Amino acid sequence: MPHIHYQYDFVITIFIVHNDKVLLVNHPRYSKWLPVGGHVELNEDPEEALFREVQEETGLTVGLVGSKPAFDSDDAKPIHAPRYVDVHEANAPHKHIGLVYFARSESDKFIVSDEHTAAAWLGLEDLDKPEYALSGSVKFYCREAIAAAGAA
Repeated sequence: MPHIHYQYDFVITIFIVHNDKVLLVNHPRYSKWLPVGGHVELNEDPEEALFREVQEETGLTVGLVGSKPAFDSDDAKPIHAPRYVDVHEANAPHKHIGLVYFARSESDKFIVSDEHTAAAWLGLEDLDKPEYALSGSVKFYCREAIAAAGAA
């Protein structure tokens, strides 16, 4: 989806964990290994965006780590809160406000979408390998996602 705003757009990022490994994708537009994610479109909330992106980019069925408010009301829809929120550069001067979620997958069988050149399950021992050249923030979130998925 193209940018909605000139300076900032909201995006979701999902660190999917299976057997203590995180799924990352090689994104040719940015020449980086990144988690699954994408823009929150005008017609959806962040939770709808993250399940759409997971399905489009991996074909996986996931369960989010954490809980959402447990209430039934006509005036509000409870959704999962992100584990973290950050701001990062997309295409200068444009930036993304990233809503970072953690999820678990029961399966390790994924599809590689046409948006990416490759995808791989990475364990803690893979995060510093030079062939992935992961940023500090991606490494941090990978470690946090693996810990959170194992703790719950």
